[in-house]
Amino acid sequence: MAEGSRRLANGARRIDFATDPSRYRHWKLAVDGEVATLTMDVDEKGGLYEGYDLKLNSYDLGVDIELADAMQRLRFEHPGVKTILLRSGKPRVFCAGANIRMLAGAAHADKVNFCKFTNETRNAIEDASEHSGQKTIAVVTGSCAGGGYELALAADHIMLVDDGSSTVALPELPLLAVLPGTGGLTRVTDKRKVRRDHADVFCTIEEGIKGRRAVEWRLVDEIVPNTRLEAAVKERAAEFATKSDRPAAGEGVRLTPLKRTFTETGVDYSALSVAYDRAGRIATITLRGPDTPPPADAAALTAQGAEFWPLRLARELDDAILDLRTNELEIAVVVFKSAGDPAQVLAYDAFLDANKANWFVREVRLLWKRVLKRVDLTSRSLAAVIEPGSCFAGTLAEIPLACDRSYMLIGQLNGSNQPPAAIALSAMNFGAYPMPNGLSRLASRFLDDDKALAAARARMGDMLGAEAAEELGLVTFAYDDIDWDDEIRIFLEERASFSPDGLTGMEANLRFGGPETMESKIFSRLTAWQNWIFQRPNAVGEEGALRRYGSGQKPAFDMRRV
Repeated sequence: MAEGSRRLANGARRIDFATDPSRYRHWKLAVDGEVATLTMDVDEKGGLYEGYDLKLNSYDLGVDIELADAMQRLRFEHPGVKTILLRSGKPRVFCAGANIRMLAGAAHADKVNFCKFTNETRNAIEDASEHSGQKTIAVVTGSCAGGGYELALAADHIMLVDDGSSTVALPELPLLAVLPGTGGLTRVTDKRKVRRDHADVFCTIEEGIKGRRAVEWRLVDEIVPNTRLEAAVKERAAEFATKSDRPAAGEGVRLTPLKRTFTETGVDYSALSVAYDRAGRIATITLRGPDTPPPADAAALTAQGAEFWPLRLARELDDAILDLRTNELEIAVVVFKSAGDPAQVLAYDAFLDANKANWFVREVRLLWKRVLKRVDLTSRSLAAVIEPGSCFAGTLAEIPLACDRSYMLIGQLNGSNQPPAAIALSAMNFGAYPMPNGLSRLASRFLDDDKALAAARARMGDMLGAEAAEELGLVTFAYDDIDWDDEIRIFLEERASFSPDGLTGMEANLRFGGPETMESKIFSRLTAWQNWIFQRPNAVGEEGALRRYGSGQKPAFDMRRV
């Protein structure tokens, strides 16, 4: 069995998203001063599942898990790295894209989760460029097709060797009866500004485009003769490094292994726990607030390293969400709870805000932004339950704001001596963690309602009880202990009874109101592609293109346009 997967007690295979460079099978990471080189050298026999070989640097989820890990480590462990080179370790091929036989044999849910994670990883590469000062250059030698070109598209700059055979291509339509679905089409038009007619030609040919035409059509940024390639790469890497604001020197923060224990009914981490009620199709994620105050200053912060509570919790929440998405397909509703002192959470937020110029603090904030987006994009119903003892404050208040519904208890539960539940806002709730649509969750909640947003801002720092939170629009419902259990039970039972497909469609539409960005476009189109084209017989039927790819038989299409 490949690294990155293991068996559950019931014999099912669980995909694991935790890895480190010592376990990489598909990527080589080398750091030389300000420049890091990520070399894609895929192990053909290293697929997550059986039945296919990862030939020609094609990839599956396991390859992308390593890439995501490497990009995260470059941000935290190597603060001096300013330029990242994406290169191939194979002759005559950069990357052939997603492995076709893997896609042909994978269950629909596996395809969906693979494509979503792949695109989140590409977004993280772009986020590192825009916000972390780590610019990426794709050095394309040989064939660069499909998902391979989509990987190159995530870079800031694409260099194509001009050797008469190296090409870029998005051949999914003519070859597979699908379309570039992890951001390829959107990045071609919205990021690289390729003309529509040129894009139409490009996406409907198998052989790809090379040389000067690739530059003229904006598919790549420059072509370089093979004899000058290494010198040109070195020059370009140095040029991009001068544009970075990362520290010239400094010790990185090692991302130590996550502390987690898997049981048949959940997962326990150091700062959160996940409990599965599989009969009720409910997962409950309980976030735990900090046990100690924030560091006294930035120097003390560095000493804490990966144990710094906001970093530790963000990493664990990210892992928990990915595990749930991929391995717990029957779960209908994710219920978020929390436990701790909200004042302590606000103290950490104040520290993050006061030290935002520090490179490490910046990376922690950016990680929270990405993790919260991961929550936004998770195809499960999301609900927050805010009870006495909760600590949904500041950064953690983003969780109920991200949920489809939130319930808050008025007063105390019978027999409890805990103080009534409270929710509190901090400066972090007003722009530090934008959603894929570019707005804060509060701004998305109060679209075209500046008064409501201003009212919420005016109560920043206050410990708000249930009735005040409901009046401000921060929670969906506030109930007393008489109605509390019944209202939540009815909601959970109702949600578990609805069509999962219908819920996915409704929630994906409702979560991202307001403006559209390249990122929100990618995920809305991705949803349409995955949940329609990838289930159509023309793609995955017995005579469909994915099934017949490489067999020598032409696919048989239902030619009716729908």
